[in-house]
Amino acid sequence: MTTFQQIVREIRYRKTNFILGLTAILLATALFVAFFSAGEASKRETTRLMRDIGFNLRVIPQETDMEKFWIIGFSQHSMPEHYVYDLADHPGISYNHLTATLQKTIIWADHEVILTGMAPEVIPPGKSSSQMTFSIEPGTVYVGFEPARDLGLHPGDIIEIENHPFTVARSLSETGSRDDIRIYGHLKDIQNILDMTGRINEIKALECMCVGDYDQMDSLDQLRTQLKDVLPGAKVILMQSIATARQEQRIMAERYFSYIFSLLLFAVMAWIGILAFLNVRERRHEIGIMRAIGYGSGKIALLFLGKAVVIGFAGAALGFFLGTALSVKFGPQIFKITAASIKPQMELLLWSLLGSPLVCAAAVIIPTMLGVYQDPAVTLREE
Repeated sequence: MTTFQQIVREIRYRKTNFILGLTAILLATALFVAFFSAGEASKRETTRLMRDIGFNLRVIPQETDMEKFWIIGFSQHSMPEHYVYDLADHPGISYNHLTATLQKTIIWADHEVILTGMAPEVIPPGKSSSQMTFSIEPGTVYVGFEPARDLGLHPGDIIEIENHPFTVARSLSETGSRDDIRIYGHLKDIQNILDMTGRINEIKALECMCVGDYDQMDSLDQLRTQLKDVLPGAKVILMQSIATARQEQRIMAERYFSYIFSLLLFAVMAWIGILAFLNVRERRHEIGIMRAIGYGSGKIALLFLGKAVVIGFAGAALGFFLGTALSVKFGPQIFKITAASIKPQMELLLWSLLGSPLVCAAAVIIPTMLGVYQDPAVTLREE
């Protein structure tokens, strides 16, 4: 009789022990898969939500009067548009999203509005292609809450700004900030209106960082030094509270996932180990007989380890599909913004099939060693 046949007979004979072990691995794998999928969705959702706090790095013209900048919210000077691409191509900078803007206050339809041109985001190679800000098509505008309400504007309406016709793509909802008096347009369109072709007055960066830790002021000095030659006519402003909030949130999420995973792994190994100990204890006379008729310790140990591996494989496969079903079913109800990105992750199946048998085998090693190295004469004398 082969070792595998013996394992199958042992499983059939002691169904309860097998089912309890299988259930533990199944549930653990299902929770891991569901939690990991939800964790990835949580990271994306949090990033999308935290973008509303603002960009953590702002690059503005060097000659900007900072008192006026903080009062009106943007620089009254301009700099070359190519700065955003120079910044993106600089090897010492890590970033997720860059966007160039041009802003100016004008009087339009008896309303004082902030005309804001937005360029398409610059996203680094290898990063997610999903944009973190809205994209505006040329020839269209997004009208802020105040002018849209006062003038009764709706999507599809045609308006003129400085003798340039535009289609209202959206009438924005109220935000309780200066964004309520903005009119957003494509950067090229706004440059044409303001006769400022090729000019911008700010570059905003999301999760942009230099080598080093933003908690240290010398890192900001390092960043400014790095960009001095790349953007000679610009100055860098770090939104310290925003950068710190994003960093702390990311660290907290990673620690939370590590804590949950460690706790789950410990609980499963303890459960499998207890089941293995009970199984070895129940079979100690059987082990004694096998030792007495010539079975080596290695072959007997292989029976217990083989059973653990079978439990691991079966539990991993079933747990993956259960966990995937749970994440696909309930994930979109929790993470509504990134719901479309919650999909089965087949790489988790591979990790589950590799990890679960190893966890099970590791959990039964000690009980197995305690059982197979008992003196068969002592064990049989008890019988």
